[in-house]
Amino acid sequence: MNIDLLKQIILDQKDMYLNQQIVKRYLPIEKHLNYCFVGLRRTGKSFMMYQQINTLLSQNIPISHILYLNFEDERLLEFTKDDFNKIVEIALELSNGEKPYFFLDEIQNILGWDKFVRRLADMKYIVNITGSNSQMLSSQMASTLGGRFIIVDVYPYSFDEFLLAHGISYKNVNLLSTKEKSMLVNNYNTYEKFGAFPELVNTTNKTMFLSTIYQTVYLGDIIARNHITSDFAIRVMVKKIAETISKPLSFNRLTNILKSIGLSIGKQTVINYIQYMLDSYLLFKIHNFKAKLVEKETYPKYYLMDTGLLNLLTLDSASSRLENLVAIELIRRYSRENVYYYEDNIEVDFYIPSESLAIQVSLDISDLETKERELKALKKLNKIIEIHKAIIITNNYEDNLMVDDLQIEVIPIWKWLLSK
Repeated sequence: MNIDLLKQIILDQKDMYLNQQIVKRYLPIEKHLNYCFVGLRRTGKSFMMYQQINTLLSQNIPISHILYLNFEDERLLEFTKDDFNKIVEIALELSNGEKPYFFLDEIQNILGWDKFVRRLADMKYIVNITGSNSQMLSSQMASTLGGRFIIVDVYPYSFDEFLLAHGISYKNVNLLSTKEKSMLVNNYNTYEKFGAFPELVNTTNKTMFLSTIYQTVYLGDIIARNHITSDFAIRVMVKKIAETISKPLSFNRLTNILKSIGLSIGKQTVINYIQYMLDSYLLFKIHNFKAKLVEKETYPKYYLMDTGLLNLLTLDSASSRLENLVAIELIRRYSRENVYYYEDNIEVDFYIPSESLAIQVSLDISDLETKERELKALKKLNKIIEIHKAIIITNNYEDNLMVDDLQIEVIPIWKWLLSK
């Protein structure tokens, strides 16, 4: 590729990070470390880079010492791995020989990218990269990048970030006026129904935007990338998974569901399709803490990475969206590897062993029977595994209960999302 054209692209792309309004997102980023940002399309991975660049500029790092390149620029279609070193040459030229910072966006588009970024890291350059497909799985990046990068999952906005993006602030979630509480609850309702893709903040037709995201992820990252011929089958699979949120789902059961509606697809194909959905970050899964290893892998719970997408695929799904939203927040706080459900003659929606934390999710526990069912599960679990903290997350009910020496906090979802 012509080096002058490459330099022009790099200079042109400065506008992408200099003229963007950035909603500050909290991630524990340190400027002397290398990061790889991965996640679902349109969750703001590029904006995490813009935020880092602006932080460097605020620390008086000259702009000439920063090289940002987005590999989705159509002018880079001829770029190959043999052109990577030209990026280093340009960076050193622009920085007058000083050590530059590299920000390489969607770099997985170029075959051989991993060897290049490892070489940069070995040369003690600070490098940040992003990616959003199966070549950039967080579970594989640690070995691919040889421990030189910290892998960061980027999710749609947290509720706190969602409020910040709308210019809404609050001082103390436990000391709210009636007006402040009403404002937060109304914003939560939008957040829960339409999800939290950053671009939705300024989008009027949110349903159309979500539909476009869904088709892009699903057609681009699942069907086309994996050369799937039966697109109808995978459409049905996603919908059936969405309809079974909150329930464990085995490969056999899903295979039988598809057969019952006339889709003759083998179990191995079902396994492959689900893995494609996980690889594209459309879904994530949690396992039964009590299960044996094989059962853990074959009988998980599946959740969508955004409640807006769930709402798009199901009708009357308020209860499912509530549990799905809790699941997203838990993996954001504790990571996917540390969040489980517990099922062994009792059913507890979420269990975080590192915190000794058990969580039940219920839209409304004002009904005595529902309340007793949720409490009974937590009491049983506490006899098996000593729980340090128990929570019931509801839509709007709030209370503090003491049951058999177990303190149980009942908290509305919007308040729990804002708790630190």
